[in-house]
Amino acid sequence: MYAVIKRDGKQYKVSEGDVVLFDKMGKEPKDAVEFTEVIAVNNGKDAKIGTPLVDGAKVVGEVINEGRGAKVVIFKKRRRKDSKQKRGFRRDFTRVRITKIEG
Repeated sequence: MYAVIKRDGKQYKVSEGDVVLFDKMGKEPKDAVEFTEVIAVNNGKDAKIGTPLVDGAKVVGEVINEGRGAKVVIFKKRRRKDSKQKRGFRRDFTRVRITKIEG
């Protein structure tokens, strides 16, 4: 069984027991999180696809922790111009374990 949920303008395909990285939510570990914007639910036999959302469907998860991702280095160099630019970026995330899919 899996579901497609929407959060922060992004779509995620999740199953029970999956660990998913979402953008930072500001929650404490072991807090319950509920996603009500469910786009589709498939239980193996039949699929429900919302227009735009599935009525009465929700996905429940538990926050594991919050953290920061690995550093991504952006390096731009323009040859023969003596021009270069180096920047770094680290994504803040919340790690969530999906516990239940209802729908």
